[in-house]
Amino acid sequence: MTFNLRGPEDPAPHRWADRRSVVEELLRAEQPTILGTQEGRWPHIRDLAEALRPTHDWVGLGRSGGSRSEYTAIFYDFVRLELLAYDHIWLSSIPKLIGSRTWGNIRHPRMLTWAAFLDRATEREFAVVNTHFDHVSPLARTRSAHLVRRLTTRKLHRARRPVLLTGDFNAGPGSRPYEVLTHDGLFRDTWTGAPERIGPDVRTWNGYTDPAPGPRIDWILADRRWRVERAAVNTSRPDGLHPSDHWPVQALVRPV
Repeated sequence: MTFNLRGPEDPAPHRWADRRSVVEELLRAEQPTILGTQEGRWPHIRDLAEALRPTHDWVGLGRSGGSRSEYTAIFYDFVRLELLAYDHIWLSSIPKLIGSRTWGNIRHPRMLTWAAFLDRATEREFAVVNTHFDHVSPLARTRSAHLVRRLTTRKLHRARRPVLLTGDFNAGPGSRPYEVLTHDGLFRDTWTGAPERIGPDVRTWNGYTDPAPGPRIDWILADRRWRVERAAVNTSRPDGLHPSDHWPVQALVRPV
C-alpha cells in the first residue's frame, strides 16, 4: 500500500485527531505487508507505530533531519519480513545532504526512503523505494525520477533484489516522470498491469470529496521480477470519514 497521510492540519472534521482512528481502522483491516507513507509527521508516525506495533515496525527520517518535517516512512510486517538494510536520499543534486533542495523544489526538501527485506515465507530478498515528488516544479519531478532510476539500477538491482516503488509523485500517467520510470520496462504500473482491479479508476487525490475521475498521482510500480495479480484504489471511508485527502493505492504482487 502507498498512502499519503496528509501532514498539514486541516479544520475539523479533517484534523489528525479526527482521522487517526479511521486511518488505524483501515490499516488493521487491510494489513499491508508493506506500507509506504507520505506527508506523515512525527505525531502521525508515532501514532501509527503504536497502533501497528503488534505486527509492524517501520523505518524513516524527517525530511529536514531527525523528527523534523514530513517522512517517507516505510512500515513493514516484521513477522513475515526481516529488515536487511535501509537508507535515505534527498531528491536533489546533493542527495546525501539532509534537507538539500535543488532543481526548483524550493518550497520543501524532498526525499526517498528505501529498505531491503528478506521475505521469510519465500526466502527471497527484495527492496522497496518510497518517495514523495515535488508538487510545484516539473523539472524537480523529472530529475527525481532519474535519480530513482539510478538508485534502482546501480545499487538495488546489483544486489539482485526485485524492487517495488511506492509514492505520491504529484504527476499522473503520461507525465514525464512516469515515462522516465516506465518507458523501457524498468518499472510497470501495477494498476494498468493488474489482471484484476478492485474499485474504480479515480483520481487518488480526493480533497476530502467523493471519488471522481482524474489522474492517479499515487502509484505502486513494480520491476520485471514481480507478477502483478491485483490492484486497487481504496475508496473506503470507515465511519463515513475520509482517512486522508488521498485514497490509498494497493497491489498484490508475487516474485517471479
